[in-house]
Amino acid sequence: MEPITLTTGRLLLRPFTPDDTDTVYEACQDPDIQRWTVVPSPYAHADAEFFTERLSPEGWRDGSMYNFAVVPREGGPLIGALGINRRTGPGLYEVGFWTAKEQRGRGFMTEAVLCAARWSFTALGCDRLEWKAETGNVPSRAVALRAGFRMEGEQRSGLLNKGVRRDAWMGALLPADLGLPGTAAYVPQGGVSAAP
Repeated sequence: MEPITLTTGRLLLRPFTPDDTDTVYEACQDPDIQRWTVVPSPYAHADAEFFTERLSPEGWRDGSMYNFAVVPREGGPLIGALGINRRTGPGLYEVGFWTAKEQRGRGFMTEAVLCAARWSFTALGCDRLEWKAETGNVPSRAVALRAGFRMEGEQRSGLLNKGVRRDAWMGALLPADLGLPGTAAYVPQGGVSAAP
């Protein structure tokens, strides 16, 4: 898929470019980003180069991941990163994100997650968008809940982060949660089939 740009009322979600390398490097010096996400720790400038110059463009080319730089629509500093990653199984994707320390608490990432979710459901044929975070990552869980994800429980040893297996919270968002059709009929437990 060719890289695309998404917009919301306040935000622009665009593909990362090499021009973002220094800003990504600076943001990922935050101990909370290193602690709660799978970015390397310590985070070197070479890690930012790999992310912006190789991993992100290759993900768009092969359809394995769609990484977006989240920035203000009218221009300004990097707010954060958001990725939609393909998982095993038709129509199954996972969202991941981090927010730069100085940009937290303003609802930016919730807005970005909702925008990317709508795009995933309509452009990628996503029927289930999963969210997963290490148990205890309360800010990430708050974003997922505000975006409408339904919490589905805790997975023991559900996440591998820096060589250590950790328990993880898990949630999911379905197209119907946003009033959108899915690509296949869905029958909830004890429910009636909802046509795509």
